[in-house]
Amino acid sequence: MNQGPWTEIDAQHDWYNLPRSAPPKRSVKERVADFLEVYGDYDEATAREQARRCVECAEPLCVSGCPLGNRIPEWMLLTAEGQFLEAAALSRSTSNMPEICARVCPQERLCEGACVLNGRAEPVAIGAIERFINEYAFAHGAVDPVPAPPNGMRVAVLGSGPGGLSCADELARRGYAVTVYESQPTLGGLLVNGIPAFKLEKSVVARRVSLLEKRGVVFKVGVTVGRDISLTGLLLEHDAIFLGFGAQQARPLGIPGADLAGIYDALPFLVQKNTDTPLDMPPIDVRGKRVAVLGGGDTAMDCLRTAIRCGAAEALCIYRRDRANMPGSRKEYDNSIEEGARFSFLTSPVSLLGDAEGRVTTVRCVRMELGAPDSSGRRSPRPVRGSEFDVPVDVVLTAYGFELVPFPPGSDLATIKRNDRGEIVVDDQQMTSMSGVFAGGDLVRGPSLVVHAVRDARRAALGIHRYLSHRRMFELDADQTDHLSPELTT
Repeated sequence: MNQGPWTEIDAQHDWYNLPRSAPPKRSVKERVADFLEVYGDYDEATAREQARRCVECAEPLCVSGCPLGNRIPEWMLLTAEGQFLEAAALSRSTSNMPEICARVCPQERLCEGACVLNGRAEPVAIGAIERFINEYAFAHGAVDPVPAPPNGMRVAVLGSGPGGLSCADELARRGYAVTVYESQPTLGGLLVNGIPAFKLEKSVVARRVSLLEKRGVVFKVGVTVGRDISLTGLLLEHDAIFLGFGAQQARPLGIPGADLAGIYDALPFLVQKNTDTPLDMPPIDVRGKRVAVLGGGDTAMDCLRTAIRCGAAEALCIYRRDRANMPGSRKEYDNSIEEGARFSFLTSPVSLLGDAEGRVTTVRCVRMELGAPDSSGRRSPRPVRGSEFDVPVDVVLTAYGFELVPFPPGSDLATIKRNDRGEIVVDDQQMTSMSGVFAGGDLVRGPSLVVHAVRDARRAALGIHRYLSHRRMFELDADQTDHLSPELTT
């Protein structure tokens, strides 16, 4: 490949001489008219140039800043040298869906936020390069879908979100017969239902599912554990189980007027506008209407940007802290602003008012000021006396986050030990209090990032492999166990 003009630059100072270059980005006018991804991929020359900005730290903070411990400096060096397939293979060695994490991870809070260049220059564009090398590998047929030799053991995975897909992938690579059970009619979990296509196109998730099918993973949709099948029943057919379904119950609004018509939870709105998944509710019409989104995370940004694409006359985010203490990513905030969203910071809704027909017309708010930091490190908001004001609205979308969906009463799921927050308790191998049943992701840690679900799933897959390998060794005679003592590494 051509070296390009940057080869004449002193390599030790590439980070200084080469500015960070953002990946291609569609114009606002074009992207608000559809739900296609906003960002494109680097070309080869730009990817190599941007990778050369990595200073190859002796103690790379980007690696420790990544929940998966991705070997970032190593695949940066390979990318800079034009060895894209080798770089992608190294990326896949620590992540089961790098092409997806590259799109949805808040890199500014993780790997890029830990980059040593921060404070001296813009950080290395880790996410964009990770996306480039993995899309390059797919385009060149270098992502191997060949099934591993079967080991004779079966595992059930409940949930087809990032945790379920990652656990299934890890186990299939080790020769397990894996069946994924999904309660919804569409595979992908929150990757499909909760993340709009302008951030993660559904074809990207479908490609990952197809890859797992080629590796031998079986998918069954419309099956809910605790209703259609029990854990006990699954354990009769499988050697182990992984619980990987997410937290999808909206946190309550908790203010007067929350029962008025025209007030909706964020997830049903996003599902309805971004997917073909059927919902037992009428269409949420925002065209030509004033939409207020309550909350300040990425889900709130998703609602704002989706409302704009659906023709809302106004999309306003109401958030009780300031921009600096907002949990949503800077990139998503900037995109929301570019696309026409407005923000009312240091503002908290105290009640919702309606008309004679019981439809919401007003969000009554109070101004807030920031006090001392709370347990999360963010400064706690407190109301300013006498600062109430009204915001006229037609539709309110609540994006205060998610909670765990209660287990069906009387199901054997309810026998699994949980903590005071309702999260499943697991050991250091991700196994629950029920022998042979493992769990990870939102069920264990509460609502969190995709990359955390992937990390938990990888740990659980290794825990399942250790558990079943040891169990089988005890079941067989000593002269039959030599081939069942694999080196168990992460």
